[in-house]
Amino acid sequence: MSRLALVVDDSMLIRHTVCRFLEDSGFVVEAASDGAEAMELLKSRKPQIIVTDLDMPKMTGHELIAALKADKATASIPIVIIAARKDGPAPKMPSASYVIFKDIDVEQQLKKALVAALGKEAIKK
Repeated sequence: MSRLALVVDDSMLIRHTVCRFLEDSGFVVEAASDGAEAMELLKSRKPQIIVTDLDMPKMTGHELIAALKADKATASIPIVIIAARKDGPAPKMPSASYVIFKDIDVEQQLKKALVAALGKEAIKK
């Protein structure tokens, strides 16, 4: 049985990097460029994990997470936020399973987030 991940980010480079890492980790990956596109994909698919940016056009990551948590069908899906690095502490997101930053070590951070959200079996590498 294949595991499905959804990556939501308006940056093509970040989407590509995260999708490639997840595919290498054994996931089938769907990608969306904003929250509205992600909500359309979620009508026909139920991923095991969602990786989302916060600052996107049409529907932000905050709005996407609120919509996911309000729907019984998607409320339990672990969410990893991928945020731009800013001075100060990580954004406080009680509805997210993990927050990572768009750094050069994004793959290491993502690996830790997958293990935290889904357990050690999440990584096939």
